[in-house]
Amino acid sequence: MRSIGKNFSSDNVGPISPAILQAMIRANDGAAPSYGADPWTARLQELVRETFEAPDAEVFAVATGTAANALALSALVPPFGGVYCDAAAHIENDECGAPEFFTGGAKLLTLPSRDGRLSPAALSAHLEASRAIGVHKSKPTAISLTQATEWGTVYSLEQVRAIGAIARHLGLAVHMDGARFANALATLDCSPAAATWRAGIDVLTLGATKNGAMAAEAVIFFQPGRLTDEFARRRKRAGHLWSKARYLSAQLVGYLEDALWLRSAIQSNAMATRLADGLLTMRDVRLLHEVQSNEVFAVLPEATIARLEAAGFVFYRWYLPPGEPVAPGTAAVRLVTGLDTNPADVDALLDAAAG
Repeated sequence: MRSIGKNFSSDNVGPISPAILQAMIRANDGAAPSYGADPWTARLQELVRETFEAPDAEVFAVATGTAANALALSALVPPFGGVYCDAAAHIENDECGAPEFFTGGAKLLTLPSRDGRLSPAALSAHLEASRAIGVHKSKPTAISLTQATEWGTVYSLEQVRAIGAIARHLGLAVHMDGARFANALATLDCSPAAATWRAGIDVLTLGATKNGAMAAEAVIFFQPGRLTDEFARRRKRAGHLWSKARYLSAQLVGYLEDALWLRSAIQSNAMATRLADGLLTMRDVRLLHEVQSNEVFAVLPEATIARLEAAGFVFYRWYLPPGEPVAPGTAAVRLVTGLDTNPADVDALLDAAAG
């Protein structure tokens, strides 16, 4: 029987973190108030405020990243509004029009980049041009940043602050798609507050599913008020208010308590770095981007890809960034590590790649 290699296709394929699973089991004890009136949801609110040093923050749990992003944007943007994002953003490419649907028709206005990061200078120029056109163009209303990006890169604090300053100057809201926020935070090595509201972020969708949860994402408003009052009903109307909300909140409580989220992210980031370093020792292998989170994008010889596939390793062939050349006989791949990836998994892939 052919041996089966590790699945490096996505951080969605991994198991639930044992600590999060235990948190759900502890919540599974007797009756509890429904629709978020339970002790676990109250504890989640406390944890978010403590973790982000934001005493007025409001958090809403949903089960998917698509729901988190689309509903968050619906609270920020009117139907005639425009959301600026990178052309590689998940909200543009992977959510089946959900942001447009839940906003009632707002337009995603994309800007190209090579590495998934919006350029503050390019963004400022486009915003000024859009405003000059007036009613003939969707009104710029929000900016959405992905942290870490779809290319595994991380916005520096300076970049986030610069974009936050542009938004404040023009009266725009800033949303952060944080499906891999923990991985980005582990790289930035700063406080959650410094990476979000202190840098100008108004709403964060904090991902947990890719980092050990069963199905749990948190929408965090750092400036509560009318938006949060409306959001509670938006979530309900969209079918994302769980009746047994304790099981959703328990996952996020387990995620944030004892810094599990950061420890898991540090582990997966370290495995991605180990993998990238090993690949770079091989002939005709190059990375498309610096590895700053838990994703490795590499160009490999087709012979190497064939060896990995024959050994049972699972990963995706990937597209190339704009303007990126590729030599004949090579192809781009994406390799993603998770909290359950260990050095032996990485070394086995590297051994198979080396032949």
